[in-house]
Amino acid sequence: MEVNNGGGAAADLPDSISSVIPGWFSEISPLWPGEAHSLKVEKLLFQGKSDYQNVLVFQSSTYGKVLVLDGVIQLTERDECAYQEMITHLPLCSILNPKKVLVIGGGDGGVLREVARHSSVEKIDICEIDKMVVDVSKQFFPSVALGFQDPRVTLHIGDGVAFLNAVPKGTYDAIIVDSSDPIGPAQELFEKPFFESLAKALRPGGVMCTQAESIWLHMQIIENIVANCRQIFKGSVNYAWTSVPTYPSGVIGFMLCSTEGPAVDFKHPINPIDADDSHVKTKGPLKFYNSEVRHCISWFLYPTLCHSSCFLSSNKFRSLLLFPDPLCGFLFTLICKKGNRVKSYMNEVSRNN
Repeated sequence: MEVNNGGGAAADLPDSISSVIPGWFSEISPLWPGEAHSLKVEKLLFQGKSDYQNVLVFQSSTYGKVLVLDGVIQLTERDECAYQEMITHLPLCSILNPKKVLVIGGGDGGVLREVARHSSVEKIDICEIDKMVVDVSKQFFPSVALGFQDPRVTLHIGDGVAFLNAVPKGTYDAIIVDSSDPIGPAQELFEKPFFESLAKALRPGGVMCTQAESIWLHMQIIENIVANCRQIFKGSVNYAWTSVPTYPSGVIGFMLCSTEGPAVDFKHPINPIDADDSHVKTKGPLKFYNSEVRHCISWFLYPTLCHSSCFLSSNKFRSLLLFPDPLCGFLFTLICKKGNRVKSYMNEVSRNN
């Protein structure tokens, strides 16, 4: 395999290229012990080490080009739309006329591309800690990184926590945190002080959306995120998830919160991006997000889905879970270990409604 060396030794393959099955990338991490997702590698395009992490790009046989940071897939050309569009339009379509938006992380530029679809937005700040991620994305993923070309965008290379702490109170209408997993440079982005800084930087009724891991693998992490957000954000606090095939378990979650002020209902968008196609010429068409997809998302006000304690009381269920579509209830039944109890509860809800 050919390698465009960006700083690593030319003869060394990254640790995540499996030696058991030559020519395959295997995503192995302590965050999902005992399992791995593998993609066949056609060609290694870039391998480098920045000040913060290992950066890898390869051409896969089925998902196009793939960006990997410290052995973990960040995006593929085939399914990046599902993540980028959802993490952006879930919050931005929930408020009218967002004007000032901050993106923390997101160095590939995909969230910028999606934010820029909103014509009401006047200013987009992005703070990305790793310049190599930005440069590599511009070189190998131009259809994703085109967000950097928008004149409303200002790129800040630096620590997102420090940047946020310096932001005046009430600066932004929306903040999107496109972080990697809570290890390495992204760990601080999952801790309580960071969420407090997010709330401070938002205007009253402002919205925040952050990457919030997988309900199949990271329930303890999700519980901690929800607990912190419920203490800090005095408006809405919701959890949602969608499907991204190349992410661990094929599922990724989003924490959606609003500050005290004008009410925000994340489950019923008031600023539908798919009703206006003026952005298509420069950004391309939406590939995943639309109002119907949003309606079918599973929303969990508190995602203790696989813990036996959440089956103790149907009243507790009513306060914790909301299924906007019958499909979501079906999916939830599949996820939970005690599906019979859930089925009984869903039947009870149906009778009462």
